Amino acid sequence: MRLRHRDGQTVHLSYCTNVHPAEDFAGIVAQLDTYAVRVRERLGADLLGLGLWLPAPVAAELANQGRLRRQLRAELDARGLEVVTLNGFPYRSFHAPVVKQAVYHPDWTTHERLDYTLDLARVLLDLMPDDASRGSISTLPFAWRTPWDQAQAGAAERTLERLSSGLARMAWETGRAVRVALEPEPGCVVESTAQAVRHLANVDTDRIGVCLDLAHLACAWEDPAEAVGRLRSAGIPVVKVQVSAALEAADPVGARDTLREYVEPRFLHQTRSAATAAVADPADPASAADDLDEALDRGLDGAWRVHYHVPLHAEPMPPLTSTVPVLKAALGELVGGAKALCDHLDVETYTWGVLPPARRPAGDAALADGIAAELAFARETLVGLGLSETAGARS
Repeated sequence: MRLRHRDGQTVHLSYCTNVHPAEDFAGIVAQLDTYAVRVRERLGADLLGLGLWLPAPVAAELANQGRLRRQLRAELDARGLEVVTLNGFPYRSFHAPVVKQAVYHPDWTTHERLDYTLDLARVLLDLMPDDASRGSISTLPFAWRTPWDQAQAGAAERTLERLSSGLARMAWETGRAVRVALEPEPGCVVESTAQAVRHLANVDTDRIGVCLDLAHLACAWEDPAEAVGRLRSAGIPVVKVQVSAALEAADPVGARDTLREYVEPRFLHQTRSAATAAVADPADPASAADDLDEALDRGLDGAWRVHYHVPLHAEPMPPLTSTVPVLKAALGELVGGAKALCDHLDVETYTWGVLPPARRPAGDAALADGIAAELAFARETLVGLGLSETAGARS
């Protein structure tokens, strides 16, 4: 969907397809009808944005075959779908039975990560609608935090330099820009905006910036105004925002049994206590655990926030709540002012399939209903901040 900011910018609102498990071209096309068209119809929208996830083998296939890129663009156009952003964080097998720390490999010290991201950029240039001013790709923030040393930091810096050169060359050849956004995430080399400022001090900010995932921002116990101001002061652009909410427990001891319902084997659910806000290292063991079951076994003082993306429009199992208030405050900072600081907003709740059984959608139609409800919630929030729907955004 497209909305108009008061400064005249078009703000794109999409949902991220990494919630779907397709790992080949045919599967990706099939999911357009199974989910995306249903979501668009439920929203009463003429046009729906997708934050497309393409596993590395599919990205390579598309990057090397112009015919396939044109076919995918035609499939999108025929269904009233558009793509201005790709999720390049998971490399492949994002819905394997166990993902956990495998999602951080290959990292930015490797040529595999560089090749994958440049493949995505080539694909995106042909998928973007003709009137889109630029595209974006979100990616991991260097690597998982351990092991990480100066040699790895130097290798990652050189790889990002090659990325910048590749993106600049594509922009020169096509006249269109794609920017890559490193996404701070709990447990990674870059978890907070302060770490982003430090680690991205030397990047080409015309090509590389930050993806602010609002669940991750909440888990780091960052104040949205301070976080956005910190990035602005450092000159680091917010290239993309992932509109997401984390799980919160004001009283983890009292909510212990309910929290156990959210322990599951596929994804990592890094947990941070309120004490995180007062320490220099957000992953300090005194206030942090690398997964929810570890936090429950070990115990952390104070309120908890858990890296578990929960549906935006629905409260989690009580007595748990979500970090939707942080989401709303962050969107206010990013697009609620006189100027939009970001124009690519992607709803990214990839955990529908691992929610506690009572909260899990029963079938494809129910999942489409849930995604549509999240997008409606996001749209209403943005309209409440003064954005307006553009002509053609809804029937």
